[in-house]
Amino acid sequence: MRIRDIRVYTRNLALAKPYTIAYQHITTVDNVFVEVELENGITGRGAANPDPDVVSETLADVVQNLSGEVVQGFAGADIRMFNTLLNRIEQTFVHCPGTLAALDIALHDAFCQYLEMPVVRFYGQHIKALPTSVTIGIMDVAATLEEARAYQQQGFRVLKVKTGRDVDLDSERVIRLHETVGHNVTIRVDANQGYNARQLRQFLHTTRHVDIELIEQPFPVGQENELLNFDPDIRLRIAADESLTDGKTAIRLAQEPALFGIFNIKLMKCGGIRAGLALGQLARHAGLRLFWGCNDESRVSITAALHAAFACPNTTYLDLDGSLDLAEDLVTGGFVMENGLMYPVMRPGLGLQPIHE
Repeated sequence: MRIRDIRVYTRNLALAKPYTIAYQHITTVDNVFVEVELENGITGRGAANPDPDVVSETLADVVQNLSGEVVQGFAGADIRMFNTLLNRIEQTFVHCPGTLAALDIALHDAFCQYLEMPVVRFYGQHIKALPTSVTIGIMDVAATLEEARAYQQQGFRVLKVKTGRDVDLDSERVIRLHETVGHNVTIRVDANQGYNARQLRQFLHTTRHVDIELIEQPFPVGQENELLNFDPDIRLRIAADESLTDGKTAIRLAQEPALFGIFNIKLMKCGGIRAGLALGQLARHAGLRLFWGCNDESRVSITAALHAAFACPNTTYLDLDGSLDLAEDLVTGGFVMENGLMYPVMRPGLGLQPIHE
């Protein structure tokens, strides 16, 4: 079955709940969408929203790459050769994970629809469901507790708290959160590279009575070796996020003594489903757990990450809430959320439906 057309476009999607992280306030999000249409009318959908601060690729770069003659030249190619097509764009667009992710997702969706098989089944499903965390941005204590209660009422049982601006306030927020809802929820922390070694020690000491499940990326990229000054049991609870972008960085971070006990895989960092699975395999051989994360993304790419996550036996944590706070999206389906648990919709491809249909 041959590819008939490849369409690329962008949409600015409003957030229902604007939020603040360590270095910016976010109210809307742009996503690139790509559609790969086959001769029989099957349409595979992909999407991307790379973080230029992490991967040095902008949305405009993604649009330009996907609209160029290399990708558009895939029209007429056999969808069964999708790995060959991905090999070509990997060679052409080096260090462009958003470009790779958008096309990788769309090709997987189209191919597995053609096979009449869910993507996760194609790779081998190891996990049926896991709870996802939902994110509480940087805010004062009262607002933190208010948002936590709202998420708890919606059925979520894992909360991820953004920190990294003020270690004293960070500690107070986490302690109060634990006192207020900690008996019913699991608490995670994402420092977004906001701490130095002294601040991390202070945070760990002040919150020592709180059962924090994990801490994401406390130190800036390039300062990861500072973690060697912390006990191994602490490093086991720390997840590499911005420091982990591709296979090269994964190999370095997985070497003994391991700096991190957890790898946070985002399709927007590594380049899509195929690349995410490769990182997952590397982590498994190194004895590391997987934590699948996201940016502010459409349900399209969130669903792709969920399928990849459930095809990896060492997947332990999900943080795939990137589409939940969108006030609008272009598709429905893909996954089901029940009391904070995520299940993939077991339909061909990614199981997505365009809203206009």
